[in-house]
Amino acid sequence: MLARAIAKLAGGITQLPSAPPSALVAAAINGALWPRFPPELRDGLAGRVVALEITDLGVRVRLCAGPWGFSAAGEQAVAALRIASRTSGWWRLARGLDDPDRLFFDRVLMMEGDTELGLLLKNSLDALGPLWPVTRAQEQR
Repeated sequence: MLARAIAKLAGGITQLPSAPPSALVAAAINGALWPRFPPELRDGLAGRVVALEITDLGVRVRLCAGPWGFSAAGEQAVAALRIASRTSGWWRLARGLDDPDRLFFDRVLMMEGDTELGLLLKNSLDALGPLWPVTRAQEQR
């Protein structure tokens, strides 16, 4: 029953434009991560569109990098890199519960497009560490 409700919700979400969630994600990344990105990552992302998708919810985020961070990219802009996963994969990645390489090889996380840019992004994010690390109390549960 829950799976059917999620599928119905996802069907509706895929019909919505990506600009509103893209603007929110861009603001979050710009505030929390952009200042920590190494110069080579900023240079590699400059003027390029990165598409992120939460496949089971139908959420699409399209970001274009500029000199001061990300902004929402239009639907017509061609993505240089597309990264997609189910909600659980994104959660595990953000928490540092699984290595991105493992998620990729287990086909939980999918990447299409400019693989050099994808590896640069992956390696840079690996160097930053998990976005929401698991605490000791959470590990013991």
